[in-house]
Amino acid sequence: MLGGNVEAVRGANFRILPGKVTALVGESGSGKSAISQAIMGILPTVAKVGGRVLFNDTAAGAKPVDLLSLETDGSEIQEIRGARISKIFQEPMTSLSPLHTIGNQISEVLKIHTDADKAERRARTEELLGYVGFGNPKRAYDMYPFELSGGMRQRAMIAMALICRPALLIADEPTTALDVTVQAQILQLLRELQSKLNMAMLLITHDLGVVANMADEVVVIYHGDIVEAGPVDAIFRNPQHPYLKGLMAAVPHFDMKPGERLKALREVPVKAGTLLGTQHVKKAAGPDVLVSVRNLCKTFSTRSSGWFGSGTTSRHRAVDDVSFDIRRGECLGLVGESGCGKTTVSKILMRAVTPDQGSVTFDDGEGAVDVLKLDGAELKALRSKIQMVFQDPVSSLSPRMTVKNILSEPLEIHGRGDPKSRVETVRSLLQAVGLDQRFINRYPHSFSGGQRQRIGIARALALVPQLLICDEPVSALDVSVQAQILNLLKDLQKELGLTMLFISHNLAVVDYMADRIAVMCSGRIVELAPREVLMRNPVHPYTKSLLAAVPYPDLDRKLDFDALQASGCSDQRQWGAQFSDGGEENALFPADLGGGHYVLARKSADARELRP
Repeated sequence: MLGGNVEAVRGANFRILPGKVTALVGESGSGKSAISQAIMGILPTVAKVGGRVLFNDTAAGAKPVDLLSLETDGSEIQEIRGARISKIFQEPMTSLSPLHTIGNQISEVLKIHTDADKAERRARTEELLGYVGFGNPKRAYDMYPFELSGGMRQRAMIAMALICRPALLIADEPTTALDVTVQAQILQLLRELQSKLNMAMLLITHDLGVVANMADEVVVIYHGDIVEAGPVDAIFRNPQHPYLKGLMAAVPHFDMKPGERLKALREVPVKAGTLLGTQHVKKAAGPDVLVSVRNLCKTFSTRSSGWFGSGTTSRHRAVDDVSFDIRRGECLGLVGESGCGKTTVSKILMRAVTPDQGSVTFDDGEGAVDVLKLDGAELKALRSKIQMVFQDPVSSLSPRMTVKNILSEPLEIHGRGDPKSRVETVRSLLQAVGLDQRFINRYPHSFSGGQRQRIGIARALALVPQLLICDEPVSALDVSVQAQILNLLKDLQKELGLTMLFISHNLAVVDYMADRIAVMCSGRIVELAPREVLMRNPVHPYTKSLLAAVPYPDLDRKLDFDALQASGCSDQRQWGAQFSDGGEENALFPADLGGGHYVLARKSADARELRP
């Protein structure tokens, strides 16, 4: 195996001012994280670094020091790292120890850098946990990371980074994997803390909406080179470099005109006509509704640990009386926060999860079938007609299989063709999703995130399905790669006549992809409407809160943090009487507002009063 040097960063020059937020913007692999690791002194041992990183910690009365001149494991850098310079990592689940409580991990920083005793460390940790948004800090202190949601884990990471009141905070993609509402809360929290502590911040991100709402200065990096830098106002209102202009054009936004395409930095040539069975799918006749879902319910039971199976059991209603239709040839968007039941619904449609009650009817023109009652050969036949694109392209592709094996596996399972014809189909699939046929014998690890997601899409298309379920297919991707995948899916839908269920928590992405949108909260669909109606005239408070929490890459449309509900928009107490569940006598039901617009409200509420 040949090796060589990779120049991750070349001659990078920029500043981080005291009390200001500097955003470092670029795609994955551009060198953002390498710069942050160099500042912290945590680069891998094989890395060679030159230049200077001058840290001028005037607040602590220290002299300016070149961080690169210090020994990476010496006492001088250890006094700075964690105390005067702290970092919030991108993925809190992998950066927090699963074997220690949140409180232990945060107070450990105080133990290393201060002389505080155990009682004082606990008191200061609980105080900060309360400040970053934990409702019961004493209880949170003794909780483990797996007991917290993604947003709460990220808050714990923020508390750990801020416990020593650092002069510089490095936030590496702090909100990438979070819901839009949780993201807004984290951004508000970071802004408040940064202002209160007069702390400098290096915000590493590829989300231009976050940059517009947080940054004072912006540094744009491309393949290790800084291509543009300046005040946020100049960067957004008068971008100069073609790469920055391309990044801005690749972001989906709510002001896009009908038929307008995202401008991906690198377009993917789509040749869906090479796929076998294309003409069959486009000409397939059948009823207007392909999938009809009625009154789905699913409850999960969890038991707290105890000896020999003892302990208390709690039940969680993940899906609660969900009904909707997916029309032939349309893209239905399903949006909501993490834990609202979106993925559970998709697994029920795929027969990966069995519901407690309800029905799912599939009718592709060959007769309506009850999906939940199929078994054996009938179920196998149905699964060839419904396929899924998963959220994480890394974990959903086997690392031990080549691209040829991955893409031919569905054909082998369902007995399609002979070995020679399957290889030809695999080549056609690669061509259809814009991948070079020379990649056929490569393994997944040799591809980028966007390329792996295209392989996942190709695998889902191998059997030429009638319904494609996309579960957060772009949430883990850069803005530029995201534009590629979204355009690819739209092109494939148009050329193949696909019907799609598109699941996401990013409303701008769903706005670009969907014809109709269903909004889900706490296991229930609270609003369902055509895309343009829902985006312009949302009725339900939850939908309004979701839309209000989306950060725009526009300096004139900044987030109104004061208007966002601090308790989270899924809190029904904030909704108002007509939208809150008040028992059986005031049960919620879908009120028809006309034009295919439905909103969940009390039976006693007048649908006319619910209009915007």
